Amino acid sequence: MKKAVGLMVCMLALVLVAGNAFADTYDAVKKRGTMVCGVKDSTPPFGYVDQKTRQIVGYDIDFCAAVAKNLGVKLEVKPVTSAARMPQLMEGNIDMIAATMTKNAERAKQIDFSHSYFLTGQKFLVKKDSVKALKDLDGKKIGTAKGSTSEQNAKKALPNATILSFDDYPQAFLALQQGKVASVTTDETILAGMLSKAPNKAQFEIPNIQISDEPYGLGMRKGDKKFVDFVNKTILDMEKSGEAQKIYDKWFGPNSDLPMPRTFKIVADK
Repeated sequence: MKKAVGLMVCMLALVLVAGNAFADTYDAVKKRGTMVCGVKDSTPPFGYVDQKTRQIVGYDIDFCAAVAKNLGVKLEVKPVTSAARMPQLMEGNIDMIAATMTKNAERAKQIDFSHSYFLTGQKFLVKKDSVKALKDLDGKKIGTAKGSTSEQNAKKALPNATILSFDDYPQAFLALQQGKVASVTTDETILAGMLSKAPNKAQFEIPNIQISDEPYGLGMRKGDKKFVDFVNKTILDMEKSGEAQKIYDKWFGPNSDLPMPRTFKIVADK
């Protein structure tokens, strides 16, 4: 019994030590000279591989770069999937998540979020003229990404549908093109980004059917207050200076591949 108790105490101590090792990301990153940001690499225009430079670029990457610049350190980006991004953060493999991640109460139990830096809503990508209302998808196969809020929202909105979860959204879109699913569902901007890059985009559409609001937050380790406060101040300052608007215009402005008016501003959470 004493051995068992002793073992439990040792394990708890190790957990606390590990937690403390990640507790002050701000100072650790400053000392290291590099901030590691977990991003998507196949979700245009938020994070994808530029075919010319072979570098990961996008809206999320530009926000990571702004935070790193304000910290006075270099930026390193690391590709993550929807399912792996939170484990990667909590295990200390990345310092911050900027990967189209919706803020919600369940996730906030495990990690801390910045103020919302992007707002969108969950919709559906379908073959043209195949869906007019949500009921048209009832009982159908719907594709989305593992570990995403889209997966959970689709199950609630379409309880009779079969939700097929893929490693990423491009795989789900391929399944739609092959007729294996009737729709792909995720945030409208992600769907529109995929569609903008598709050679056969005229065959598909995003009907005006929205099942949720999706505020994106930059993810950081739970209790990492100094770093969270710094990131929040950085993105609020970006809004005030116009830098946030410039980044938005770069990826969603009238001269971009995905022109969409900006309907939000970065403000402090209440």
